[in-house]
Parts: sequence; structure tokens; C-alpha cells
Amino acid sequence: MFHARRALRALLIPLFAGLALTTLPAGSAHAASTLTNGGFESNGTGTTTPTGWSTYSAGGQNAASFTESGGRSGSYRLSHYSASAYKVETYQYLDGLTNGNYKLTAWVRSGGGQNSAYLALKNCGGTEQRTDLPISASGWIRIVVPVAVTNNQCTISINSDAKAGNWINVDDLTFASGTASLPIKGSDVSSLAKSEAKGGVYKNSSGTTGDALAILKSAGQNYARLKVWVNPADGYNNKARVLAMAKRVKAQNMKLLVDFHYSDTWADPGAQSKPAAWAGHSYSQLRTDVYNHTYDVLNALKAQGTTADMVQVGNEINGGMLWNEGSTNNWSQLAGLLNSGYDAVKAVNSSTTVALHLAKGGDLSGTRWWFDSAVSNGVKFDVIGLSFYGYWHGSLADFQTTLDDAASRYSKPVFLAETAYPFRLDSEDSHENIIDLSSELVAGYPATTAGQSAWLRDVMNIVEAVPNGRGLGLFYWESTWTAVNGNGWDPTDAASGNGWENQALFGYDDRALPAMSLFNRR
Repeated sequence: MFHARRALRALLIPLFAGLALTTLPAGSAHAASTLTNGGFESNGTGTTTPTGWSTYSAGGQNAASFTESGGRSGSYRLSHYSASAYKVETYQYLDGLTNGNYKLTAWVRSGGGQNSAYLALKNCGGTEQRTDLPISASGWIRIVVPVAVTNNQCTISINSDAKAGNWINVDDLTFASGTASLPIKGSDVSSLAKSEAKGGVYKNSSGTTGDALAILKSAGQNYARLKVWVNPADGYNNKARVLAMAKRVKAQNMKLLVDFHYSDTWADPGAQSKPAAWAGHSYSQLRTDVYNHTYDVLNALKAQGTTADMVQVGNEINGGMLWNEGSTNNWSQLAGLLNSGYDAVKAVNSSTTVALHLAKGGDLSGTRWWFDSAVSNGVKFDVIGLSFYGYWHGSLADFQTTLDDAASRYSKPVFLAETAYPFRLDSEDSHENIIDLSSELVAGYPATTAGQSAWLRDVMNIVEAVPNGRGLGLFYWESTWTAVNGNGWDPTDAASGNGWENQALFGYDDRALPAMSLFNRR
């Protein structure tokens, strides 16, 4: 039956979308309540306006949108490409929807370089929701766009504002009831207390000096991560300092992740040195040490009203911890140490989440081997955290594959425990930066404020897209570690620089960088 109101709505939607149309674009179909031809399999190759879809370009560049062979799952995909600069939109109206939460899911690839390339849900009754396409020239990446439909309709939009030769591929779109979010949006701020003590200053984006935690909170962060060393040489990141910082974190109404290194200094895949006080202890005593130290710190936090919300039992423990007794060469002993930590956490507060944290977030086989071994040895844990630095740990597609697999294989929530990206390459202090050459960067992500923002945005997109709501969120590593004399990387050497100031979320002028605003994006 002809529905006059629906027909009128279909005519008006393009105007509301800002498409400045005088007539409907060629091939526009009447709106349906389900997505049509989401796999672009209906027309073969070379079709500018696939079945169910419409195409629009203000510059008459509709031909920049077309189907071609090479689908992710089927035979065909949608591509945007032109040898000259172009702006094009491929879109589909949905009408007659039941109001509620919906989620668009799509698989995408992009060579990068566009002014913008994104999927959007608009005219749905509220704020338009967008998800930008990560740069991935080979591996397909799944992204999602969540939206609340409040007016029984929605427009699905694939957009490119591109330079000559830029391209995207899109395939296997679905639009269904559901939602997606990032409950955890945080930073590791372990260096902050020492920075402030040595004269570090933090400013918001407009240049007003303030509390770094308050600036992070106002930018959308809701979690802070603090590492704990047992007896560090400089007296920072120990129990007393963590207790003091925890009060500040909770005063900002932020949640707290406590990261136990079980060392006096950095613990990571290449170093898991026992604290000096535990050096001669037997394996049995080390289990007691882990329990007592974990309990002591967490119980003191609880006693002052700042109970930890999440705890990492170990930091980047790919090779185990408390070497050699807790090495992965002896899984039964490592399991015992990890379970001592778990038991101590739960003894203080049963609702505190226990995370196990590995580096190398793009290493599928290594992550599987580690957690398969943990599970078979009876290790107890609640969630999985992975570090992922794109200049070390593989491609974005590798990271998504590993993260998704961990969530599915172990039926656990997952989060990005550490990531960062440079906004420039030169050093502000005399210490060489860890990433300081253009050859070290991830292709398509320059060492600029825009490149840093794009990196953070795209890893957030990947965590948000973990199926079944298991992507918890992420922590930006050491967002406040700016160049301050005396606040270097080596707790035994006050003259050491940090090598990280070009990857902080505060610039060399101490102002909050644009990337920080991404934590407020939705």
C-alpha cells in the first residue's frame, strides 16, 4: 500500500543530510526496514549505484563509487577511488525501524591519505555517529557505528573526501539491534607525581594551567592506571606514592587500575627482576611475598577509601615474572605466583577485577600459547589486557585478530592496556626519544598531532568493535610523561631523560594535545 508520509520522508531525508539535492540521485530505492545488499553481491563489477544503495557527489563524481571483485567474504566489494580528487557518498535509507539501539558493522580497508573517510549513521533522530576507517592497505578490519534510533529511520552512509588516488574498500555491512561502547577510557599516569615534584606543568588546550588529572577527566577519561614498584631507588611508584595519587584519582571521580610489577624497576617482556628484598627467597616464599605485597598495597588503598577497581597481577608478563622461579619455562610455578596475586586481590575486595597483561598485542600465536598455558595450569583471572604499539607489535589487522581471538577463545573481556603514538620526532630534552625516526612510524600515521589523533582514534575503533561487548576500552601509556629535568626513565639516575615526551598527550608547550579530546567522542 502506498504510504504518503513515508514517501515524503524519503524525499526530504537527503536535504536533512546536507546533500543539497534538487532531485533524488539516480538509482535511489524506496526505504526499507532492513539493510539491502550489504555484501554488494547483487550487481557484479563496475556498478556505481548497487542495488539498494544510492550515490551522491556534489562534484558529479559518482563514478568514484563502484563495485569490484575481491570481496572480504563474497565475490564483490564496494570501493571508492578516483585518479583525481573526489568527494562521494554511498548511502542507504532505512525506514519503519523500531526505535532503540542499533549497531552498524562493516569490514573495511583503506590506503589512507583522505581528508576524511568514514561510515556514518545519520538522520536517526539524534546526533550523527561516525567511525573513521583505519589505515589498512591489506588486512580487512571490522569497525562498528552505534546509534540510538528515535524517529523510526536511519541513513547508512559511506563517505570519502579524498585526494587523487586515495581508495577505500567496504564490505559485509550489517545493521541490527545492539550497541557498542568503551567503558574504560584511561591513561597510565605513573610518572605524574614525580613530574610535578620536579616542576612539571600541565595546561588545558586553551593554555590554562591546571591539575593534569582534572584536564584528563574533562577530556573524557574515566580511569587512571598506576604502577607499583616494591622498593624503587627514587622513592616513586611505591606504596606510599600510589596511596597519595589514588586519593587524587578518586577525587576526580575516576576509577583506579593498580599495575603490580613485582620488581624495584621496570618489568616487561625483557626484564622481570625480583625486588632486592626478595632476591634470595625460595619459590614457596615468593608466593607468600606476592600475596603479602599485593594484599598490603590494596588493603591500604581500601582503608583510605580508594579501593582499586582493577588490578594487574604482573606487567607484560609474556615471559613470566619474578625470574627465574616464575619464568614461563616453569608454568606450574608461574601459575602459583599468579594465583597468589589473584587470591590477595579478592581477599581485599571480591569485586575488584583481576587482569593479566601481555605485550605484543599483534602476536596471535604467542598470545594463544600463553593463555592456553595459563588456563591449562589453572591460572585465575577476570580480564585480558594487551599492549599494542603499532611501531613494534604488527599491523592494526593483526591487533584486531589477536584481541578478538582472546575475547572469544577465553570468553573474557579484553582491553588495550597500553598504546601511544608520537606527535613529533625531535626531543625536548637531551635524551634520545624511543621513536625518533620517520622510518620507525606506522605507514599512514605521521608523527604529527593529526597522526597521533588518528592512531588513538583507530585503536579505539578496534577495541569498540570486539564482538559480544567484550571490548572494555583502553589506557594511553604515560600521557603525562613530559620532559622535566629529574623525571627520567631510570629511577637510579636523576640525570636520565625519559625518551617519551614526544608520545605524551601534552605538547612541548605543556598544553593538552588534540588527541586527548577523542576520549569524549561518544
